[in-house]
Amino acid sequence: MRKLGLLVKEVSSQTIRKNIQETNSVFIIKYLGMSSSGMSDLRKSLSGVNASLFVVRNKIAMRALKDLGREDLNTMIDGPCGFVFFKDEPVSVSKVLWDFFKTHEQLKIEGGLLQNVVLDSKALEALSKLPSKEVLRAQVVSGIKAPITSFVMVLSNTLRKLVICLDQVKQKKEKNN
Repeated sequence: MRKLGLLVKEVSSQTIRKNIQETNSVFIIKYLGMSSSGMSDLRKSLSGVNASLFVVRNKIAMRALKDLGREDLNTMIDGPCGFVFFKDEPVSVSKVLWDFFKTHEQLKIEGGLLQNVVLDSKALEALSKLPSKEVLRAQVVSGIKAPITSFVMVLSNTLRKLVICLDQVKQKKEKNN
């Protein structure tokens, strides 16, 4: 029978590898000095945007990243670290992290991996300032809609002017008769 410690290490390593392989996206945070209630609040905030916080020992995390060929992320792992895994929208996850950082200074956002691109904390801050996916979609739709709307208005004004002109011709002929 295997020792419990080895089993925990193996499961933790598998969790990291599985999540990174499935999404190619993860943010790495440091939480030195954060209370357990603060960590619970962070987990609740992240669950609202379909993200999860996974805390693991540094050696296990470094070994899992090495197995994946992502040693470049090992420089971000120092002290108590956590991995924020997400599948959907990275902008909303980064917004939650930066908003949480504003009220909990113990949290530090080190960087992460987004679709196989390594990001530092400045890039994640810039990502958090982007509009959400829904806002971007609305902007694209309004951008596409604007020329069409203008074209319809031009056509309707031309028809309106034609009707006014025909009405004036009609009134002029009625006066002459």
